[in-house]
Amino acid sequence: MSSIQANVSPPSLPLSTPSDSPTSLSRSHKDDALAPNPAGTEHPTRAAALLLDAVRDVRQIIRLLQCPICSRIIQEPTTLPCGKSICRSCRPPTHVRTNISWPATENRLRGFECPFPDCRKEHAAADCAVDVTMNKALTFVKAALELERDGSVQSEVSTYVEVQGRWDVAGIPSMEEKEKESRVLKGGRVVATYTLAELGKLDYGCEVSFSTVDAGNDEIEAVDTAIFHKLKESFKTEMDCQVCYALFLDPLTTTCGHTFCRSCLHRILDHSDMCPICRRGLSMQSQLDPQSVPSNDRLCSMINGFWADKVALRSQAHRLEQQANHGGFDIPLFVCTLSFPSMPLFLHVFEPRYRLMIRRAMEADRTFGMVMAKPQNVPGEANFMELGTLLRIVSIEFFPDGRSLLETVGVSRFRVTRDGWLDGYAVANIAKLDDISVAEEEAIEASETMRGVGVRTFTSPTEPRDPAHPQSSGPVRSPPVPISLDDLETMSTQELVDVGINFVTRMRAQSVAWLAARVLAIYGDCPTDPAIFPWWFASILPVKEEEKLSYTKIFYH
Repeated sequence: MSSIQANVSPPSLPLSTPSDSPTSLSRSHKDDALAPNPAGTEHPTRAAALLLDAVRDVRQIIRLLQCPICSRIIQEPTTLPCGKSICRSCRPPTHVRTNISWPATENRLRGFECPFPDCRKEHAAADCAVDVTMNKALTFVKAALELERDGSVQSEVSTYVEVQGRWDVAGIPSMEEKEKESRVLKGGRVVATYTLAELGKLDYGCEVSFSTVDAGNDEIEAVDTAIFHKLKESFKTEMDCQVCYALFLDPLTTTCGHTFCRSCLHRILDHSDMCPICRRGLSMQSQLDPQSVPSNDRLCSMINGFWADKVALRSQAHRLEQQANHGGFDIPLFVCTLSFPSMPLFLHVFEPRYRLMIRRAMEADRTFGMVMAKPQNVPGEANFMELGTLLRIVSIEFFPDGRSLLETVGVSRFRVTRDGWLDGYAVANIAKLDDISVAEEEAIEASETMRGVGVRTFTSPTEPRDPAHPQSSGPVRSPPVPISLDDLETMSTQELVDVGINFVTRMRAQSVAWLAARVLAIYGDCPTDPAIFPWWFASILPVKEEEKLSYTKIFYH
């Protein structure tokens, strides 16, 4: 029987509450059902009540179909890296990006300034593709509304719609001398408001008021409720993740335009950097920090508006499922040595407790955490360091006596937030520590290099750094030139990597022991990718592990 002992009392399940934005669909307390909520952690009963209110809030439903830039029904929806969606034709003109040396691929050298006031970041054109999921969903929704409108022509139901400007909504007389847009349109409130938006007569930020024509309020309410449920059914199948085949949970759209649950994309990036649908490369960090990689704002609004109760239950079930295999904790911990992301680590497992842990990991998702043991135990504290690396088992070889040899690779860094014990080995709740995204790296590099010699344009280097290593590229500093700290602060990413690779090349020419053939056989030749080079260099550098960990602590604090 499993025995569990926790060092601290279990915290309650965390609730995720995203920040508000000018493009959020929430306008009042009853609009929460259509407001972005990636975690979907509303209580089911309250979510169902909000869902009924959402049926009556027609304006919010139609706003889901509008482009925030042109206010028209959105065409070829394109989701930007900040999570907002616009028409493809509404994307601002691109310009050549300067002071960027990495990755400096052709499709990232053009960008544009985000049109949303709460972002205003420079987005790479390569990160903005047509949103496949939203495009399909909106196609079905528009088809359902147009079919309903065609049927309304034969009916006697009409609605008087009056557009209220932003000043009117705030109760302040408008300074503009402009007549209010109002007209009688066939159909209930949903169809009438959609028609008004399609005609270009309804600004994205404006509200509307209604009055019925030749019909009672109960009749109009029934018509709108029926349409609401038809809309739900029209695009329900498009709201399923193509990895877990369940309703999206915190939907995240990749740079190629495909959408997955954030947790599903986590698992994908643990094994591959390719989109599982189109097989294009994904320039995304495996940690997928919500601050760096925001959720798809519009899909969150749709899902939480139409299926708030289901998302709430799915979110709770997902959290419990994640912790079920480890006695309420996130992952098991192997207390042994220091490891780094992207780097291999070979382990000989012989202790019974770790043999049990590895067997359970193999039966689950083949992952576990690696942490260093503390030099000295302190009563009442864990006997291991709080920083560690999530490892994935690549291959395993079992021996007749139960021992095993493991080949693992580092996935991502983490910090232990709560720890306990399960059947003799440590388990923990963790918070992943995120490397910065490619877009953030580009922004930091541009800012730092601008402090040096000003505007610079980099291209992908093509000349080899070293004839003996043709797989590397770029210039070699030979003989070495002294570099000041001020120089380092204003160097480009590629120049900094060149300095490191140049040092490794010189040391290898001197046949230093820490660059012996057996070391390179484990960790491979010196990488040229700036995202991998620091971890490779930290793995082979002849420095005590305690010192390496202290530098890592400084970096993450």
